[in-house]
Amino acid sequence: MTTITQGAALRIALAARVLEGVDVRQFTQWVVKKLGLPVNENKLSGLTVTDLKQALSAEETVETSIETDVDMEALKLAVRYLWGEDVDQDDSLPAVEAYAEGDMPGSLRVAVASNTDENLDGHFGSALRFLIYQLSKDEIRLVAVRPTLEADLAEDKNAARAALVGDCQIVYVQSVGGPAAAKIVRAGVHPMKYPQTGPAREVIARLQSILDAPPPWLAKILGVEAQSLARFAEEEEEADA
Repeated sequence: MTTITQGAALRIALAARVLEGVDVRQFTQWVVKKLGLPVNENKLSGLTVTDLKQALSAEETVETSIETDVDMEALKLAVRYLWGEDVDQDDSLPAVEAYAEGDMPGSLRVAVASNTDENLDGHFGSALRFLIYQLSKDEIRLVAVRPTLEADLAEDKNAARAALVGDCQIVYVQSVGGPAAAKIVRAGVHPMKYPQTGPAREVIARLQSILDAPPPWLAKILGVEAQSLARFAEEEEEADA
């Protein structure tokens, strides 16, 4: 059974993001301590501004207190996120398309760091979710949406995030630090920095457009010969003829 539902994870992450100085891992631990597992949207709706104020002012037990200064407006906004009032309109999750292994022979799996809708607008270490696409020469299919909250509760957050996209060949992010990038590579995934914010499908479509003539880095991922190397081999054969 999932300990934190996908919808609840999104609400918690958004709430933590507006509470300056609050670590999402610590905030989630407080929520779990307060509500008990499993955590779902219905349970979050019972939290109040007073609950958050007590937690942030260290009036809770030492293990679950979060000592930081947060103004009342931020507390109110965080509670609205926890209740789901400002989530569905602004941060609606894109619809996942049906997919079964073998549906798209020879396809790639590509992850995209995202914070809103179906956009590439997330940094590797802070994105709220990863959009997972199956990509072939003639089709792009969104096959999963993976929240990052539970990964952020791990001892090594970046390693857990890398594992979250470990079944992908490529992950697109707006930015990623060197140590985190090394963990992505160790997970067998190729990190791609794409600083511009925009629709994820447009970025995926650009990748799709070079599948027929892949550059060396992509050819290696696909397990095929790069077009430039293929041309060189053909020229060598012609010269030897």
